[in-house]
Amino acid sequence: MAILLQRAGYRQVGIPQFADVLIVNTCGFIAQARGESLEMLESLAASLRPHQRLIAAGCWAQREPEALLSWAPELDAVIGTRSWHRLPQLVQALSEGTGERLVVTESRNMVMPEDAGVSGYARFGASAFLKIADGCSRQCAFCAIPAIKGPTMSRSLSGILDDARQLRDAGILEINLIAQDSTYYGHDLGMQDGLARLLEELVATVPEIPWIRVLYMFPGYVTPRLVDVMAAYDQLIPYVDIPLQHAHPDVLRRMRRPADVDAVRKTLDFVRARLPGVALRTTMIVGFPGETDAEFATLEAFVREQRFDRLGAFTYSHELGTPAGALDDNVPDDVKQERLDILMVAQQDISFEKNRAFVGKRLPVLLEGMGKGLTIGRTYRDAPEIDGLVLIYEEVPVDRMAEVVIVDALEYDLIGRLETS
Repeated sequence: MAILLQRAGYRQVGIPQFADVLIVNTCGFIAQARGESLEMLESLAASLRPHQRLIAAGCWAQREPEALLSWAPELDAVIGTRSWHRLPQLVQALSEGTGERLVVTESRNMVMPEDAGVSGYARFGASAFLKIADGCSRQCAFCAIPAIKGPTMSRSLSGILDDARQLRDAGILEINLIAQDSTYYGHDLGMQDGLARLLEELVATVPEIPWIRVLYMFPGYVTPRLVDVMAAYDQLIPYVDIPLQHAHPDVLRRMRRPADVDAVRKTLDFVRARLPGVALRTTMIVGFPGETDAEFATLEAFVREQRFDRLGAFTYSHELGTPAGALDDNVPDDVKQERLDILMVAQQDISFEKNRAFVGKRLPVLLEGMGKGLTIGRTYRDAPEIDGLVLIYEEVPVDRMAEVVIVDALEYDLIGRLETS
């Protein structure tokens, strides 16, 4: 959206009060995220000047445009996820209009970045997120994404590879491949093992980029070929992110998720055997409708058994319009929170023990920020924004790879010393 606006003659400003147009890219996935989006809209609306226009974009705008307009009466327009390419025309219409509030949402499929003449990536420092697909063809009971974005639409190989070349030429050192379900990549294009093929094409196209990471793999679709491809190339870092959501078969069936937990165990064992040093990440939901004490105990035992390197956990959010929205949200909030605390305390102990095993080791670290006597970075085990950090108690140049000796460990972060030759 920013690129399209820049091409239309607009420029970005850093302070809201100096802008002519304010755009909030909302999230509509769960109630907490919608609350954060509304809080931002209300904050901007409170200091709007007469000539300023306020627009809500993104998933919430796609999912509930009329409701969003009623909750934020200062909004001038909403534009959904399937209409983002029309943002410059919307801004122009607002500048020429009569004050009528505008709604731009479409029910048709997503527009891919290359179809709109823009790139499908976002850069920050020496790292980047590169979108390989959008939408989701799974039918998980708790999830609103298929209703918001529609079924999976994979980007073309050529479009992704063109973006990767641009990132290489810009000096990017890490590409994080993202989609709602990366393992579905290429299925809608008639590919078999499309993600494995994409990875092979990437390493051949941009061998200069040292880290390529894949996020959000669906259980049951982490194929032997995919793992073998990851094992064959040093660029494809051994980081496997499989959001499992639960570990009790009955809960998984109610979630409309793969319920063969023994098959999950075999997949995790295979990944560990083929990818030495692999960092395994997963996500779990507690308090799904009907979750009993025994079902939660199975989840906790599974987490302790598998000893994931990284784990995110969330309390269930009851979303109307999803299949689970028709169920009775019968796990009390205090029970949900108690279960979340139990799970995260268990994971904290696991994470601390795993981190302590790295003390004394020498690791490549992507240095990303520094100030006030501190430099921060990440190892291959740490995806940006969601995992741990490496803390170095000196200021050194960033946006580069460096060898770091790990000297201490915290529950989620490591403390390092820059290796000197």
